[in-house]
Amino acid sequence: MPFNIEKALNILKKEVRNYQVPVVDLIAIQTHDPFKVLVATILSARTRDEVTAQAAARLLAKAPTPQDLATLDQEALQRLIFPVGFYKNKAKYLATLPGALEKNFSFQVPSEIEQLITLPGVGRKTANLVRGQGFGKSAICVDTHVHRIMNIWGYVQTTTPLQTEMALREKLPEQYWIRVNSLLVAFGQGTCRPVGPHCDSCVLSKLCPRIGISPRKIKTTRVDTQTGIKRMISWNVNGLRAVAGKGFTKIVKDLAPDILALQEIKATPEQLPDSVREIAGFNSYFHSASKKGYSGVAIYSREAPDKVFHGIGDQRFDEEGRVLTLEFSDFYFVNCYFPNARHDLSRLELKEEFNLSVHRFIEGLARDKSVVICGDFNVAHTEKDLANPKANEKNAGFTPEERQWMDSYIESGWVDTFRQYNQEPGHYSWWSYRAGARERNIGWRIDYFFVDPASKMRMVGAEILTDVQGSDHCPVALDFK
Repeated sequence: MPFNIEKALNILKKEVRNYQVPVVDLIAIQTHDPFKVLVATILSARTRDEVTAQAAARLLAKAPTPQDLATLDQEALQRLIFPVGFYKNKAKYLATLPGALEKNFSFQVPSEIEQLITLPGVGRKTANLVRGQGFGKSAICVDTHVHRIMNIWGYVQTTTPLQTEMALREKLPEQYWIRVNSLLVAFGQGTCRPVGPHCDSCVLSKLCPRIGISPRKIKTTRVDTQTGIKRMISWNVNGLRAVAGKGFTKIVKDLAPDILALQEIKATPEQLPDSVREIAGFNSYFHSASKKGYSGVAIYSREAPDKVFHGIGDQRFDEEGRVLTLEFSDFYFVNCYFPNARHDLSRLELKEEFNLSVHRFIEGLARDKSVVICGDFNVAHTEKDLANPKANEKNAGFTPEERQWMDSYIESGWVDTFRQYNQEPGHYSWWSYRAGARERNIGWRIDYFFVDPASKMRMVGAEILTDVQGSDHCPVALDFK
């Protein structure tokens, strides 16, 4: 049976109203200036929308016209648009853009596809977006989401975005041309995700043939606490306020943890929405960094702990909000966000000191009762734990010094819980936002659950929840009795 495209798109029109609006669409709503839409579209390639929005706001405040843009040199442009993906290349495009507009179009952004693609940094996707969103003219922008979802639906059978664009020009009713991109980008980011699409909650589940996909598999039923087994989940959210806008509370409901540990929350409790600061059914605890928008950890626990410990007694680390510990009757739960050694390794020595301090701290706890420690350790232990070990041998997160500490940590008896159940390579918990790394599974395993040597028998299972999106990390889980 042919896929009912009109029914599907009309359903999605209602569905995505509460989804995050793609940044280019948002700018088009705020202004009908083709130049601003063009600049935002150039910045948006391979970059998260929230990063694009901030960079576009900074740049357009300084250069709202091509003439203003011409007054900024390449270095100034780099500073304004950092940290968008490939910012150096984009700064180069933007530096030459005013000259190209002046020479060929009298400083006016053209509306025709063949003219737009002559501009620096503009391909067919960008050209179609500018024509559609900037001018309101017929255009079909095909990004990876449109290409992927149209093939999942079987509406087209193509292998490249360009082939999809041409097929849609022949087949898709013109009334949907402009809006199909914004609908499918929002839908692709929110539900029909590249990895682990949410078919279980999709409004198109009865229409979609699900061609060539593997839906997510999430445990939605919490283990009965009477069995004595607790579901523990650790997740670096890379900004709790950011993930709050990506369905965080629903994700928590789906994951159904007994204890949820978050790292890199980048917020104080007062900065969080009420629905996130106090999730129904959980007790919440926070240890935020003194520096605003930086580091920080949080724990949500169904059972109230006997005691809560903020930090490890070292001001250097405690003011960065890196360790939060809950004490229960028969175990300690330690949530830890290890420092990043930084690209230039300028914090490598500090990280080594932190590693040793945490090791001493948990060894002390383990003399009293069982210890579970989890979090973003910011290191891949072995070559199995990252996709490109040879290329990263001297890079932060895979330096000999960091790996040696992990060796000594495990040699002292601490148990890497995931490796007790899975010894295969290719299982990662972090992926760069660049170049489709997550879709291609070019990642690192840097998020862990460890238990003390005497508590190995209390482990029931461990896994990496790669289907869960919302951050550059995915959650990791431990079932503990």
